[in-house]
Amino acid sequence: MNNRSPAGRRYLKRFIPAMIVYVISIFGASYGFKLFDLTGPVAWAVAIAPALPILAVIAIMGLYIKEETDEFQRNVLVESMLWGFGITLAITTVWGFLEMYVHTPGLQSFWAFPIFCAAMGLAQPFVRRRYR
Repeated sequence: MNNRSPAGRRYLKRFIPAMIVYVISIFGASYGFKLFDLTGPVAWAVAIAPALPILAVIAIMGLYIKEETDEFQRNVLVESMLWGFGITLAITTVWGFLEMYVHTPGLQSFWAFPIFCAAMGLAQPFVRRRYR
């Protein structure tokens, strides 16, 4: 993200608090389930809590794409996201078949977003390099 642009600065002002809430909610949910016998609606609410900041980050990324006026920066992000989606789909599809046929350990679905973010982040330098 180009944090020098107004859209980039707004992105960071939105993204950083969402990630702080995510980290707090992960620890809170983990300790909540470890220390208490959570059941029913409370268990559901605590289990869903860490997902809410991730949903916010997805919306924040969409807002950045909408608000960024620099076509180059926007294009780099969109192409990197496409690579991230493709790599995530490839990894989860291959792993799913491994689970089904050779009984590898299960890949919990919450890993999809971190895999996407890592793949997108790794793709960005390569996407930028293409334009040099």
